[in-house]
Amino acid sequence: MIGIIDYGMGNIHSVKKALESLGGEAEVVADPRLVGRYAKLVLPGVGAFGDAMDALSRTGMAAAIKEYIGTGRPFLGICLGMHLLFEESEESPGVKGLAVLPGRVRKFPGNVGFKVPQMGWNSITRRLECPLLNGLPEDNSVYFCHSYYPETPDKGIEAAVTGYDVTFPSVVWKKNIFACQFHPEKSQATGLRMLKNFIGDIC
Repeated sequence: MIGIIDYGMGNIHSVKKALESLGGEAEVVADPRLVGRYAKLVLPGVGAFGDAMDALSRTGMAAAIKEYIGTGRPFLGICLGMHLLFEESEESPGVKGLAVLPGRVRKFPGNVGFKVPQMGWNSITRRLECPLLNGLPEDNSVYFCHSYYPETPDKGIEAAVTGYDVTFPSVVWKKNIFACQFHPEKSQATGLRMLKNFIGDIC
């Protein structure tokens, strides 16, 4: 069973529907005391970094997530759910993230010709043989909607990168932690293949 964390700031139902359409068993979890019973866990997210961390900390979900990740079971962060795994974000100065991945979240500089937020389809370039990307074609396209992106000193966790205003990690992978900047549940066949990989035995 896959748990989808509900902290009041996620596209929970579209993620649940996508997982179930692929044959996965999934349910929404809002009680941190129940997090440990799931075989795999998903942290979705839409909204502001500071508000999300406040909600996770206030409910006890932040501590539950870190404890869960420490057990070695597969964990997937999506969009804001990816940002929250890092140490901090320019979106909310002074607010600490979950800090299970090294680095910080930065805002796109907004150079000429690049609209912020990035909204729409863009490609990802694989850097690692990450289980989440297993079976994907070299030419692919996924759906993004974001103004901020992660920046990490550990290039060894950058499973895939994307070029927009800057080149940034669009998929990260460290042991049992997987995260993507885009929305796999909105990315048609490519995104659904990633979710199927997460459901399966390879993740």
